[in-house]
Amino acid sequence: MEARSSGITNGKTKVFHAEGGVDLQSYQLDMQILPDGPKSDVDFSEILNAIQEMAKDVNILFDELEAVNSPCKDDDSLLHPGNLTSTSDDASRLEAGGETVPEKNKSNGLYFRDGKCRIDYILVYRKSNPQMEKREIFERNIRAEGLQMEKESSLINSDIIFVKLHAPWEVLGRYAEQMNVRMPFRRKIYYLPRRYKFMSRIDKQISSFRRWLPKKPMRLDKETLPDLEENDCYTAPFSQQRIHHFIIHNKDTFFNNATRSRIVHHILQRIKYEEGKNKIGLNRLLTNGSYEAAFPLHEGSYRSKNSIRTHGAVNHRHLLYECWASWGVWYKYQPLDLVRRYFGEKIGLYFAWLGWYTGMLFPAAFIGLFVFLYGVITLDHCQVSKEVCQATDIIMCPVCDKYCPFMRLSDSCVYAKVTHLFDNGATVFFAVFMAVWVFLEFWKRRRAVIAYDWDLIDWEEEEEEIRPQFEAKYSKKERMNPISGKPEPYQAFADKCSRLIVSASGIFFMICVVIAAVFGIVIYRVVTVSTFAAFKWALIRNNSQVATTGTAVCINFCIIMLLNVLYEKVALLLTNLEQPRTESEWENSFTLKMFLFQFVNLNSSTFYIAFFLGRFTGHPGAYLRLINRWRLEECHPSGCLIDLCMQMGIIMVLKQTWNNFMELGYPLIQNWWTRRKVRQEHGPERKISFPQWEKDYNLQPMNAYGLFDEYLEMILQFGFTTIFVAAFPLAPLLALLNNIIEIRLDAYKFVTQWRRPLASRAKDIGIWYGILEGIGILSVITNAFVIAITSDFIPRLVYAYKYGPCAGQGEAGQKCMVGYVNASLSVFRISDFENRSEPESDGSEFSGTPLKYCRYRDYRDPPHSLVPYGYTLQFWHVLAARLAFIIVFEHLVFCIKHLISYLIPDLPKDLRDRMRREKYLIQEMMYEAELERLQKERKERKKNGKAHHNEWP
Repeated sequence: MEARSSGITNGKTKVFHAEGGVDLQSYQLDMQILPDGPKSDVDFSEILNAIQEMAKDVNILFDELEAVNSPCKDDDSLLHPGNLTSTSDDASRLEAGGETVPEKNKSNGLYFRDGKCRIDYILVYRKSNPQMEKREIFERNIRAEGLQMEKESSLINSDIIFVKLHAPWEVLGRYAEQMNVRMPFRRKIYYLPRRYKFMSRIDKQISSFRRWLPKKPMRLDKETLPDLEENDCYTAPFSQQRIHHFIIHNKDTFFNNATRSRIVHHILQRIKYEEGKNKIGLNRLLTNGSYEAAFPLHEGSYRSKNSIRTHGAVNHRHLLYECWASWGVWYKYQPLDLVRRYFGEKIGLYFAWLGWYTGMLFPAAFIGLFVFLYGVITLDHCQVSKEVCQATDIIMCPVCDKYCPFMRLSDSCVYAKVTHLFDNGATVFFAVFMAVWVFLEFWKRRRAVIAYDWDLIDWEEEEEEIRPQFEAKYSKKERMNPISGKPEPYQAFADKCSRLIVSASGIFFMICVVIAAVFGIVIYRVVTVSTFAAFKWALIRNNSQVATTGTAVCINFCIIMLLNVLYEKVALLLTNLEQPRTESEWENSFTLKMFLFQFVNLNSSTFYIAFFLGRFTGHPGAYLRLINRWRLEECHPSGCLIDLCMQMGIIMVLKQTWNNFMELGYPLIQNWWTRRKVRQEHGPERKISFPQWEKDYNLQPMNAYGLFDEYLEMILQFGFTTIFVAAFPLAPLLALLNNIIEIRLDAYKFVTQWRRPLASRAKDIGIWYGILEGIGILSVITNAFVIAITSDFIPRLVYAYKYGPCAGQGEAGQKCMVGYVNASLSVFRISDFENRSEPESDGSEFSGTPLKYCRYRDYRDPPHSLVPYGYTLQFWHVLAARLAFIIVFEHLVFCIKHLISYLIPDLPKDLRDRMRREKYLIQEMMYEAELERLQKERKERKKNGKAHHNEWP
């Protein structure tokens, strides 16, 4: 759930986009598209003049001249005017307050001791660490790069040293140009098409009518929170040669804090700490323990004594807390631009994806809830449930050996009604809807818009550095890198293949471990059902199957959580064994393994219940057994769907609750324990005012795998929501409620409990998108099998059209289901029981005399037929219908998915038009500017009396 600016307020003029208009957002002017010749030949002032002359023909609406030429608000201008980190309009204001500003800056922990140099990055080490020589060389080279450095010892532990780094303007400008950092250089231009008077009048009437309607409650209030105004400037790669074209209020705040930290980190990754071509970079020093931590600072406290509505935000962190991480705004859209500005594009894209996924869950949750309510409303009219509840004369065979008694079919009345709540006429429609759910198609469009707005369209990742472990392993063999042209370590093809084979074998072995755990759960269910059937408590004895399922699910959940810890270690071992070349390759390999392990671990028991439970049990008198000892578990007389619903409901609730506790509760407990130790060491009465770097150091570092845990949790939930949704229509609703909480939990964790992560860029969600597509394909297949095999949808249709009262009439209403329950049960002669299966009771408690026959769920001939207990013709009809339904369902759904994918372009039409128009305007601007330059040159030559021939124009 995210919010974007719908209007631009700037100065006196407020411009709204008319219907059908195209606005130029996040204008991207790339220096590389200039005409042939030196780039410095084109002056931006000439381009601006050319645009003004073109405005008459192309209907370009400029803001007022003052607004056009005035600089737009850079990021730090969003702060409260009284805050010392806010942007000054000019240098005179800073000089005027020169006596007070540094003094206040000294106390807030964001500046050097002089109160003028902002801290851009923090390094932490211990004096007792033996790697002193490497640190000295590294820090000497840091100063050589132009970075300023200052050291402070910890207030609570003198062994801990904080190294504060500041990048001066010259260093920032030099590396920003190398990194192609895009910065604002002009205000945006808005294109408004010609409108007919009639349409204009209609627009005015609609606008006046909307004023009477209530405002959208989910949008952030931009009147009371003016800090949410978006940056409405064009951006271009920073260039020191064209620095006069960029909007610079104050050089100290031109680059925002996230950009400054990113530039400093970029520098630190390229500084040597020892002689040798591979002895370079901060990451290696963190790995070998030279430094204990490295992080950018948070921008002060996230709390304030004053209200944000009356006094404004103290800093960006406080602003994010109030309008994003606070529980009071749980129903509001996310301020994604603020998230991106503070945490970077990679984290911003995660929250954009999570918000979009949560928003797309609303229709799925609504329809799933409708299916459930439809079952509640039609419960009294369900013929199958009525027959089960009225079947007091039908005696069912025992569900386990010896200890399980005979039971009336009417005893399962409650379970039959609960089954109808999830397995009714609307379930198939819901399964088709979820199978063709266009979440991924619309996400591609949303991602394209975000990438455009955040200047990520033309962004390409830099050539990644080789992992130190890869260098150390293969440093003896080198080959030329085709991109950089430099020699680098090389892994032979045979070595790579052998390592991949070993890794694949490890993956297969761990999957076998999961299957073994499921086998153990199956044995537990088989053994426990007999134990519960002989239990002395009547409540458990009468509900032995439900008690068995419930306890098995809880035990399965505990096994899942324990195996997850093992899988993480195994995935790390196998990934390191493969020796990936770069960090992104390592991350993708580790992600795929962890997802595969946890997906199989989480869903293996569910697959067993959905497709194997009660399917291969044999029949009374000839039961199939495990190791010729344990009789396989049968389904409840009302069907197996109730077991699948219980499995999904319990696992989903417990897993989400545990994940939310580990995400927020664990960091809260750790931070509380750290504060408690400080109070014990310094006494509870002494209040210590810690500087910001020490406060941040005492926070928890971000997960070593970045956003891996956050993505993995949501992807597993997505699979649980879609793969077996036909059996549990309330899964999207539970996922929606969890995600609404998850967004605020993650936001609270990032803002308050974690150190500030380094702002990094990314164009999409990476390998997770391919995993989502794979889950989408698997969900179509599993839902087809759940409807055809697990539910009774197909047997009911076959009975209604072929064997019921309406056979041959083409009807399938409730009146056509009369007699279905009796037709779905077969007859067994009790004297045919095996000795080890014969129940202790003879069933005389039902009629006063020993029972001769009992019933069981199957389509088999009676014992007195020519082929006793052979399959009936109805069984083969049902089997054929099930197979036909699976084939038709899968082909139909896949065709619809591909059709929708074809009809919905990945790039929205308005965005494509906007990009084309920008390209056209850039070409026109460049052409006009070049033409004007050539005309000026010709005039100068004429004045100087120089001859020129064959000159154009």
